[in-house]
Amino acid sequence: MTSVLHHRTDGPADAPVLILGPSLGTSLAVWDAQVPALARRHRVIRYDLPGHGATPAGAPDAPSGPTTPGATGMAELAARVLDLADRLGVERFAYAGISLGGAIGAHLAVHHPERVTRLALVCSSARFGRPDGWRERAALVREKGTAAVAPAAPGRWFTPDFAGTHTAGRLVGDLLAADPEGYAACCDALAAYDLRDELSRITAPTLVLAGRADPATPPAHARELADGIPDASLLELAGAAHLAPAERPEAVLSALLGHFGAPDSDDSRYAEGMAVRRAVLGDAHVDRAVARTTDFTADFQDYITRCAWGEIWTRPGLDRRTRSCLTLTALIAHGHQEELALHVRAAIRNGLTPEDIKEVLLHSAVYCGVPAANSAFATAQRVLAEDGVPLSL
Repeated sequence: MTSVLHHRTDGPADAPVLILGPSLGTSLAVWDAQVPALARRHRVIRYDLPGHGATPAGAPDAPSGPTTPGATGMAELAARVLDLADRLGVERFAYAGISLGGAIGAHLAVHHPERVTRLALVCSSARFGRPDGWRERAALVREKGTAAVAPAAPGRWFTPDFAGTHTAGRLVGDLLAADPEGYAACCDALAAYDLRDELSRITAPTLVLAGRADPATPPAHARELADGIPDASLLELAGAAHLAPAERPEAVLSALLGHFGAPDSDDSRYAEGMAVRRAVLGDAHVDRAVARTTDFTADFQDYITRCAWGEIWTRPGLDRRTRSCLTLTALIAHGHQEELALHVRAAIRNGLTPEDIKEVLLHSAVYCGVPAANSAFATAQRVLAEDGVPLSL
């Protein structure tokens, strides 16, 4: 029985599909920082390479068996991705991939152009160095496991300042956990890969991202891709090595949103804003506000839905819990008790506990003043008691 690549899906089921491919040695977690924002407008599908994460090593019809050295090529890896798309009922998709994951996407764009709508190649290449080097690495890992190549990974993947971070350590942990046979088979695919003469066949709109400090696929590799792919765009990121989505998550996200996201419109911002407004404030409150809307207040209701909820509360930089803390503090500072009551309820809905709210109120006593905090405590206690939220004060 053919095994399917382990994968994870995020975002609306009816949204345009975006497939994210990981780099050699990492799992689908390498995209963790970008997925929440990308999944707002896409059905995001991430997968693990053979022998990586939760995907078994070996050929598709022999999930745990060995592969013949040199037998795995980019076509075989790309076929596994197409098989995944077919199983999920996905006919056409946008694709972004890091390094090997990008090479898989480029192969798909060349050989299956009818499937790929847009393409992003992140720290990737049309040819990843000497074939002998990859064959030697494959042989080493088959003999001694991925622990033999893990010590050198931080130097290839990250800048020195980032190499000691928790995120870097977690990604190196993915490499150590990778199955040696699956990793070696991917090395075999990289050894045989050379798309330089076929880049002109890529017709999907393409973005090429490079890390300026990337020793594995230096910016010259990205420029070769961008020069060879018709009308491709190129962006070089300062302060990033090979795993740029982990090291420069916001910069990579911004570039991907610009490339894959449909242009913002007032209608789309309003729709997103209304969805978040309901999630934070509750349907009952929003329904009352909508019912009270008049010709005189309609423009204001439209404004706060598009701007406050559709542009600010939907931004990926802060989670809703943090935004609730900031909102409570601002309302306390300005003495807006009615709005404060509304956002105390919203804070509970966003995951804050009464103890969390108490800490926000105590903090505000220092920076907003004791009288403001005194009023805020009275308002918060009343709201929580009315809503039956247990207090442990």
